[in-house]
Amino acid sequence: TYEIVGQYGTHVDAPIHFVKGERTLDTFTPEDMAMPLCVIDKSKEVEENNDFAMRVEDILEWESVHGKIPEGSFVAFMSNWSKRKTQEAMENADEEGVKHYPGWSMEALEFLVKERNVGAIGHEQADTDPAPIAQGEGMIGEYYILSTGKYQIELLKNLDLCPATGAVILCTFPKVKNGTGFTARCFAICPK
Repeated sequence: TYEIVGQYGTHVDAPIHFVKGERTLDTFTPEDMAMPLCVIDKSKEVEENNDFAMRVEDILEWESVHGKIPEGSFVAFMSNWSKRKTQEAMENADEEGVKHYPGWSMEALEFLVKERNVGAIGHEQADTDPAPIAQGEGMIGEYYILSTGKYQIELLKNLDLCPATGAVILCTFPKVKNGTGFTARCFAICPK
């Protein structure tokens, strides 16, 4: 018998994690776990503004260099946030206890779902929403992406070792009956 925390370290959030009646881990097939990988590097922007939110303009700028995001892709937000080694460093609270960390804007998530029909998203930080949104409006971006029936991977690492395009990511996790989330092992197969 194993007894573990379900969503710890690099992990998958199934839609039911936030949305009652949505998909559980056991509904995802191996085909749902292998996708073209698109890495959008906004690490410089995040370094300058820890509250940075990925915008539609950032995605379109990336596409102007790398081409349109293919349908069914896994889109990863590279922030270098995974280089922070403690929970305190990841939360990045100021003297007043207000947290500062990056995330996705609602508009960017809607664009990826409605205009690009991505398969899933991922990011290095522990939350989908940037700190100002999470602390003010709540986890609206996370609720949205999960409400579309797609999963997400949080606390990704080593995105800086992956190319912007040309790789395939495999997001693997157990087929837990009615599972809301689980530790995930994600790896990219990259061209030489």
